[in-house]
Amino acid sequence: MSVAKALTVQNISWLHGFSGLFVRPRRLQIAALCCRPGDNEPEILLVSTRGTGRLILPKGWPEKDKPAYETAVIEAYEEAGVVGEPDSRAMGSFRSFKGLSDGLRIRTKVLVFRIRFKKQLQSFPEIGQRKLFWLPLSEAIEAVDEPALGRFLRKHRSDLV
Repeated sequence: MSVAKALTVQNISWLHGFSGLFVRPRRLQIAALCCRPGDNEPEILLVSTRGTGRLILPKGWPEKDKPAYETAVIEAYEEAGVVGEPDSRAMGSFRSFKGLSDGLRIRTKVLVFRIRFKKQLQSFPEIGQRKLFWLPLSEAIEAVDEPALGRFLRKHRSDLV
């Protein structure tokens, strides 16, 4: 290998490693879109984030060795005490950001699974850590703090009726 070729390979390798400091990989999160019948339209469950209090869907990182829809069921239970029947296929996805405890924000792709509400338990792992809101779909679209989630709910409105 020539010296020029070796330097080029090293430069590319160095540049690739350096660029990783600025371009963060997208991570996958799983969300539970919990819905129940309402008076005029379906109601959607929104939960507050623990840090900033933003209104979002219950969501988390995929559970190892479990299908994604089971992760959605787990998140609905842990964050809000919701028990329900999940769809095994995702409704779709949207892009978001996950704030980490050190202040870093990473891009995420959020895969959304609908969960048809059966009951809400009085005791669950994150009780007292979040506020829970059951809102009519049209109000939930306006209340969410992530524009991409609002667009997702608007787009899938007919799937929830």
